[in-house]
Amino acid sequence: MDLYIKETGKNSDETIIFLHGGGISGWMWDKQIEAFNDYHCIVPDLPEHGKSAEVGPFTMKGAAEMIINIIQNQAHNGRAHLVGISLGAQIIVQILSMVPEVVDHVLISGTLVRSIPHTETFLTLLNYLIKVYEPVKDTDFFIKANMRTYNMPKSLFSEFKEATHLIKPDSLNRILKENMLYKMPEGLENAEAPVLVMAGEKDYKIIKESAKDLLNVLPNSKGAVALKVGHLWNVENPELFNSVLRSWLTDNKLPENGLFSFKD
Repeated sequence: MDLYIKETGKNSDETIIFLHGGGISGWMWDKQIEAFNDYHCIVPDLPEHGKSAEVGPFTMKGAAEMIINIIQNQAHNGRAHLVGISLGAQIIVQILSMVPEVVDHVLISGTLVRSIPHTETFLTLLNYLIKVYEPVKDTDFFIKANMRTYNMPKSLFSEFKEATHLIKPDSLNRILKENMLYKMPEGLENAEAPVLVMAGEKDYKIIKESAKDLLNVLPNSKGAVALKVGHLWNVENPELFNSVLRSWLTDNKLPENGLFSFKD
């Protein structure tokens, strides 16, 4: 089965593909689609997410291969700018390690490439949490609490609720394991595309450490931290995110306000 995609601006010259985070779907990019109406935009729902819930099972490599197929067959000139946060960013890293020649510019944020500490303990805890999660996952109370974790606007409740409803507990288990145990793939030193590696200021410490790891490997990369925001900062502060992405795509530069460099 093919991934569900939302596509806009087919007559524009350059293609941007936006890849969403784990457990949600392509609607998280709605403010970016509005702001980049001068680009050809493709927004997939990733395997086992949203309207692609029946496509799977999810694996990082399998998802990367599906996006590569979209680039080769639907992106203009067989190349695309890639934008991703969290799980979507990991898939972009995987693509860069496999076929960097199909990638133009890249913006990734919240990209975990270090396995979490105490892996066996984590997996045991994850299996327990999934069992606890299943009977409450579709309740409004749980959904609103999850939204507060990411500082999501209340106006997105219906979208978040639908995404939560569509994802199955065993799918979430698979996706979380792929996400949490993902490691830096080989071959990134061959990726010549300009890559902007980012994190939110309120993001997790391991995310910022992962960003530094990526900056040390990717030959044509820059890094920055977005001020006063967390993991899903494209939703939390779309104006800042859009400004950063626009500057990166057009000039390989960053706006002067709202960012600071990674500290050693």
